[in-house]
Amino acid sequence: MARKTNDDMLMEDELAAAFLEDDATTMLEPDEPALAAPAEEPEELADAPEEALEPSDEGDDGWEDSGDFPGQLAVDVYETADKLVIKARTAGIKKSDLNVSIHDSILTISGVLSGGEDDQTTRWHIQECYWGEFSRTIALPVQVREDENSVKAELRDGVLTITFDKEKVEAPKVIPIQ
Repeated sequence: MARKTNDDMLMEDELAAAFLEDDATTMLEPDEPALAAPAEEPEELADAPEEALEPSDEGDDGWEDSGDFPGQLAVDVYETADKLVIKARTAGIKKSDLNVSIHDSILTISGVLSGGEDDQTTRWHIQECYWGEFSRTIALPVQVREDENSVKAELRDGVLTITFDKEKVEAPKVIPIQ
């Protein structure tokens, strides 16, 4: 698709420069170069031996410590005429490692995703998968019945499906003004 020039639209090089500039309010003129000259190295890096700048295998995997915050679980929430349905991908999670609870229309799904650890690992090259505790709390968007006979949770083929019977809510009554 051809791109037409528009004075109100940032071109790709201007957009890249806007993100690379220290001062985000500075806009480039069309005749200015898109990228600024690289910044000088800090003095402590300029004098460091080359091997000191390479990644280390000792305890630092290159990732910042995520702290004590559990991972979040992605969910889909939808309703039918008489049900509220929550679905979550939970591939690799055993039923025994999964907890589902509801209190005052607040649903909590939590658990532990174990795996991925290997005692023989000496160096990670790519680590994108989340392993460990996860938790998701959802305020249900409609009134549901919370009794045991009205809620069903099923784990099948890596998908957790929780189905609630919706509470029968009468339509608001119009009160005529006299």
